[in-house]
Amino acid sequence: MSKSVKISISTAIALVIANMIGTGVFTSLGFQLLDLKSPFSIIMLWFVGGLLALCGALTYGEIGIIFPKSGGEYHYLSKLYHPLFGFLSGWVSVTVGFTAPIALAAVALGKYVTSIFPALSADILAVLVVIILTFIHSANLKKGAGFQRVTTIFKVIVIIVFILAGFFYQPTHATSLIADSNSINEIFSADFAVCLIFVSYAYSGWNASSYIAEEIENPEKNLPKSLITGTFVVTCLYILLNFVFMYSVPSDQLAGKVEIGFISAEHLFGSKIGNIMGIVIGLLLVSSISAMVMTGPRVSKAMGEDFNRLSFLAKTNNNNIPVIALIIQCLIAITLILTSNFESVLTFIGFTLSLFTFFTVAGIFIIRKNNKVVTNNYKTLFYPYVPVFYLLLNAWVICYTMYKKPLESTYGLIILLVGFVVWMLVKKENIKDD
Repeated sequence: MSKSVKISISTAIALVIANMIGTGVFTSLGFQLLDLKSPFSIIMLWFVGGLLALCGALTYGEIGIIFPKSGGEYHYLSKLYHPLFGFLSGWVSVTVGFTAPIALAAVALGKYVTSIFPALSADILAVLVVIILTFIHSANLKKGAGFQRVTTIFKVIVIIVFILAGFFYQPTHATSLIADSNSINEIFSADFAVCLIFVSYAYSGWNASSYIAEEIENPEKNLPKSLITGTFVVTCLYILLNFVFMYSVPSDQLAGKVEIGFISAEHLFGSKIGNIMGIVIGLLLVSSISAMVMTGPRVSKAMGEDFNRLSFLAKTNNNNIPVIALIIQCLIAITLILTSNFESVLTFIGFTLSLFTFFTVAGIFIIRKNNKVVTNNYKTLFYPYVPVFYLLLNAWVICYTMYKKPLESTYGLIILLVGFVVWMLVKKENIKDD
């Protein structure tokens, strides 16, 4: 029997970075500037979002060591609370948790490219990208991991080029990061809370490597390292990149716009190179799509291994790739590309996924209460302050989403209700209850 291929620490870090850096950082600033006028408030918004993600990553590192199995929240919540809780998390991930962000990133890629080449079809291009990446990751884990590393390195290089160009650019407008009474008031305003919901989406993916824990080399050491390192790198890049966006373009020219990266590129590099950079930014999304295509089926596979009636999800090819789960994910993503209203879909996905990460982080207190701390291995830094901060801030975001977006929150609860019905149908066929 051939030795199974393991994912290196560099690939695990690349997976976290690629999952995090997607459409959010290149599109959401324009909408934030409609409500927040101070550059200091905007930078603080991205700092708080990064701090929230980092606190989650710090806590997940310990939880992942205690329960070192692929599947992310599906596995953690099943062990921490009840198999139903884990099943509902897995159900959301399998149905829309990964497929909708894949579809959104693919459509964004298509729109970036077709803004330069209008003769092309954005939808067709998006569908082709999803199909090609599904094929790449269904063939071989080693090749798929290598492709992930290369595309992520390319993404980070382009962002660094963007940031460096900003430092050499001489703007015609003033951008001040000095805090004043207005910026302080904005930070504690309702508008800041609304913007934090979308920033949290831009940071989503910080828990990516936990979904493939079993496939990582030396997971006791490398899982927490990948979560923390990837999240920290992305936080620094996000803060610097948003500063460059505001530094290179007057705020009134960015407010309400979607193609923030393209607008900034035109100012930084000129119209001709700006067009090229617009295509490059679109291509950056290939790495994000690739990371989600690679990660999502591992949750499906974990569920298929636990339930007889879902065992088809665990079927693998000769290279131990869950091909059935990959194909199903691809088909759902294509359907969403061609049919869905992504704004509302992503809002209710963000709501439901936030619920599961909230309860997963809360599980660290159950672990400590049950004395499951593993000596000589990673432990959550600054415990209990880090998980408490995450829970308080995340609870505030969840409650605010329910208040401001009741329809989308209801959609999320309906998805959970359908998942409960499916659970009732398959639980008697549970393969293992340990």
